[in-house]
Amino acid sequence: MRIAIYSNLGETSNIVATSLRKQIEKSQDLNIDGLNPEIVISVGGDGTLLSAFHHYQDISDKVRFIGIHTGHLGFYTDWRDYEVNDLVASLRNDNGQSVTYPLLDIKVNYVGGDSPDIGLALNESTLKQISGSMVADVYIKDFLFEGFRGDGLCVSTPSGSTAYNKSVGGAIINPRLNAIQIAEISSINNRVFRTLGSPLIVAPDEWIKIVPKSTNRTILTCDHQVITTRKMASVEYRISQKRISFAQYRHKQFWRRVSNSFIGEADLDD
Repeated sequence: MRIAIYSNLGETSNIVATSLRKQIEKSQDLNIDGLNPEIVISVGGDGTLLSAFHHYQDISDKVRFIGIHTGHLGFYTDWRDYEVNDLVASLRNDNGQSVTYPLLDIKVNYVGGDSPDIGLALNESTLKQISGSMVADVYIKDFLFEGFRGDGLCVSTPSGSTAYNKSVGGAIINPRLNAIQIAEISSINNRVFRTLGSPLIVAPDEWIKIVPKSTNRTILTCDHQVITTRKMASVEYRISQKRISFAQYRHKQFWRRVSNSFIGEADLDD
């Protein structure tokens, strides 16, 4: 089995990554391969796993991911830094088992007819204004649903619903549901401006289109990374045909993961 190790620069992460590499190199049936891996192991936290996903995005349909967390408990990271031996044993007994999560397709259309940009998000994409309030029309399919005014909009995947989406008041969605969600970021609601004011969950055969109307530049992000600040004609979001796969050696049940991450009273064992 070909394995890539993707680590952050933290001291603890480097120690764990070095130990993991040495154990893999000792194994006859496991090989380090950073160019064409079958398994990608991220060492750090959720941010490291997001970076690993985007690093291997072009072959994401051919790899499975595993997360080792070396600090605070991560939502995507099932293994602790002191469990390297157990993880390597699981790798040796791998039979291809996996669990998959939905991803978010992003299409950016530019003013002037320039070629559109295409993106893929594991957690979310946001539209925000560089300064002042963002004004935008929000379409669901081809129906103009509302005119938005406020700080911005967040479109998230089910697994990403526990990330930035949750902090702006979005709902948490089980990744078994093939859906995406749009949540408002500090919308302005008064006698003149009015939005629904609630997060929306969009069905698999629907899509979201946001048409910025603001005169100031709008920032588009994907998993907290800025994609563009160029003047956009519209941004379209759909549930992707691609999915991310995690090696399911001990991938925890979703609601147990949510409870453990945010409430802290759930048993770590299944």
